[in-house]
Amino acid sequence: MARLAVVVLCIGALIVLLPVWIILLGLVYLEDRAFPIFTQERVGKHQRRFDCYKIRTMRAGTGDMASHDASTDQITRIGRFLRRSGLDELPQIVNVLKGDMSFVGPRPCLPVQTQLIKARADHGVYDILPGVTGLAQIQGVDMSDPQRLARIDGEYVRIKSLGTDLRIIWATVRGKGSGDAIKPRV
Repeated sequence: MARLAVVVLCIGALIVLLPVWIILLGLVYLEDRAFPIFTQERVGKHQRRFDCYKIRTMRAGTGDMASHDASTDQITRIGRFLRRSGLDELPQIVNVLKGDMSFVGPRPCLPVQTQLIKARADHGVYDILPGVTGLAQIQGVDMSDPQRLARIDGEYVRIKSLGTDLRIIWATVRGKGSGDAIKPRV
């Protein structure tokens, strides 16, 4: 029954948000003339890899890198807005619909983030689906601090409940926390 509720919620969100997506995707394309949906391989439940969808925020040709490894000049103008607002994550509704992700859980990392993968494995983080938002995100902890992130993600695994998830979603909607840090331009 829970999976059916998630599917219905995702389909409803896709329909309601379609006009927003069209506008955002058009703005991204107009600024950088690149395909506006960005697909990146991520590590999910049981360390299975999957394609994670996002709205492109970095310039075309930037390469496959973690956000905290990107510099500010690699982020487009619309990309800065998308990251601050979290709207770049909207396509992950498709990942939730496909069953690769949940609405709440540890944010999925890149396969090259080996230190974080090991630390998360030590904390049992890969026993659950990754999420669009999570406990670490509302606490402002990003992937540039892998040990601390893995500890908080492990804590989430231990306290996971419907009530906890609803509190995290509410905090996310209110704008608590932040996305991954970006290196200042040098």
